Amino acid sequence: MEKSTDKMEKIVSLAKRRGFVFQGSEIYGGFVGAFDYGPYGVELAQNIKSAWWQAMVNREKDIVGLDSAIVTHPRVWEASGHVGGFSDPLVECKDCNTRSRADHLLEAIEVFADEKMTVEEINGVFDENRSKLKCPQCGKQNFGSVRQFNLLAQTNLGNFSEDWTKEPTYLRGETCQGIYINFKNVLDSTRVKVPFGIAQIGKAFRNEIAPRQYIFRKREFEQMEMQMFVAPEAEMEVYEVWKEKRMQYYLDLGFKAENLRWHEHENLVFYAKAAFDIEYNFPFGFKEMEGVHARGDYDLSQHQKFSGVSMEYLDPYTNEKYVPHVVETSVGVDRTFLAVMTEFYDEDELGGETRVVMRFPKKLAPIKVAVFPLLKNKPQLVAKAEEVFALLSAEMRAEFDDNGNVGKRYRRQDEIGTPHCVTIDFETLGQEKPELADTVTVRNRDTGEQERVAITELVGYLSAN
Repeated sequence: MEKSTDKMEKIVSLAKRRGFVFQGSEIYGGFVGAFDYGPYGVELAQNIKSAWWQAMVNREKDIVGLDSAIVTHPRVWEASGHVGGFSDPLVECKDCNTRSRADHLLEAIEVFADEKMTVEEINGVFDENRSKLKCPQCGKQNFGSVRQFNLLAQTNLGNFSEDWTKEPTYLRGETCQGIYINFKNVLDSTRVKVPFGIAQIGKAFRNEIAPRQYIFRKREFEQMEMQMFVAPEAEMEVYEVWKEKRMQYYLDLGFKAENLRWHEHENLVFYAKAAFDIEYNFPFGFKEMEGVHARGDYDLSQHQKFSGVSMEYLDPYTNEKYVPHVVETSVGVDRTFLAVMTEFYDEDELGGETRVVMRFPKKLAPIKVAVFPLLKNKPQLVAKAEEVFALLSAEMRAEFDDNGNVGKRYRRQDEIGTPHCVTIDFETLGQEKPELADTVTVRNRDTGEQERVAITELVGYLSAN
């Protein structure tokens, strides 16, 4: 059985080699917690976002979209509780000054420290286990006390005081606050009525103490969130509906059921009624990919309190006034990306050779079809291949590839997960068998099987297979 660390190394290597993911600022030695998506990575990430948007907005009659600003009025983060309570437990090694998250150090020795513990409680657990804890950098056991470190990233955008402590502004720590503060705008400018949802995809920033596990935990990341606004008495019923929908979404994408599981939060924040995570079996174990939460009326009530603007909803059927409750689904693009890379990475033997193949579902594959002229030094083949490429690229994401022999091109396309390769050969030109003129060879990624298809039928064939 393959070791999980081996699979992670293979995925990271493939991602770099084939242009999926690069270390951020690599030529300067890298920047911790930041990664860049390369040519195929950006296509995969866009397809992940498109699949989510299709499921959450296009197929739902009562959910609309939003793209709110990354920088907001600082009072937004006071109202949300982030200024006062958005922190992680930091501990510093006195020998090498490496800063670590105390809960992660404890987790490594299988000691649980809940994220909602007070700093005093975490210090108590940490002190009980000091003899077992080692600095991940130098291996020493000389730690200071645990302290809380706020994760909001400050910015001077719009701040001209030259003193950030006087008028602090922040990069958003999550995208959902932009949804809450636009609740009334959406309600007043569209035809939606409670229950309705607002969906958003966007960047968020957290000043993580110790980013780790590749793109799983970053300082700059992207979220896909939906907030459903419901009547108070309907909250838990709607919550159960969305739990089922969100798990089924991954199964419909092609994820194996055994690689997914639910994890219930043991200690809820005071305002929440329920919180479950969908965990995926990453190479480093089951970890959170998506959260589904019943948040009560806390979010809108806080913004009503801090802004002075009413967030009450007048039910047109009962004439009842209430602050809507919220059911939230929240998932990271980057974590989904890593889960997709893990789920669909495969190695097999084809034609007597071992190959690496990314078995992406067609809707997620960065490139849908690759077009090859059999030989790049034959102008007639190249011209015909360019005609076929123009035909296909108008309908789907296609790639033109004439570099190396056809076998090497197949292997390259297998590694980036291209479902089909189309080869234009001499039979396409009608030189050897006139009855095969204007047909091409279509090769299937998963089976390696090849089929002759007429160019006029090519778009329909690729769309259906």
